[in-house]
Amino acid sequence: MGATLAYVRVSSDSQSTEAQRHAIAERYNIAEAEHWFEDSAVSGAVKALQRPGFAELYKFARKGDTVVVVAIDRLGRDTIDVLETVEALKAKGVAVVSMREGFDLSTPAGKLVMTMLAAVAEMERANIKARQMAGIERAKAVGKRLGRRKSIDDAVVAQWRRDNGASVRDTALRFGVSEASVKRACRAEPPAA
Repeated sequence: MGATLAYVRVSSDSQSTEAQRHAIAERYNIAEAEHWFEDSAVSGAVKALQRPGFAELYKFARKGDTVVVVAIDRLGRDTIDVLETVEALKAKGVAVVSMREGFDLSTPAGKLVMTMLAAVAEMERANIKARQMAGIERAKAVGKRLGRRKSIDDAVVAQWRRDNGASVRDTALRFGVSEASVKRACRAEPPAA
């Protein structure tokens, strides 16, 4: 009989893994510290095996162990990464259980349901992105300026650099902006005739 390994993840510093830990501990009674693996402030967009906590779990897991997560989205955001993660664990003889969805992801039925749920979640993220882009296009169409306001006047920066024969670095220091801002300003302003 293998060990039960708990994996918890939150995407930002403002979030806590406590609710996930409580839910898993209550159901599986995992007390040993070595059986808890955590990634805090790590996006689900980062592939599972590239996250420090999950990489440690993967290295630790042995044949017969079961990895428990509170929900599929703790494993990853996109279908391919979640499937690859589950397959990598399965190849080591490790099962994966998702509490919210209520199934063992290593079984054929669990894999089918997981694939469908992950695909639905991915579609919803794509829909959110599409709505966001439509909103940006509407704002542009009515003449709203998007993004941060420029902190420098391109013409003034370019003229000062020409007048003083200054380098990009010196110009950036003079105006308190990045070197990239100076380069953009100089590209935007045609050279003096």
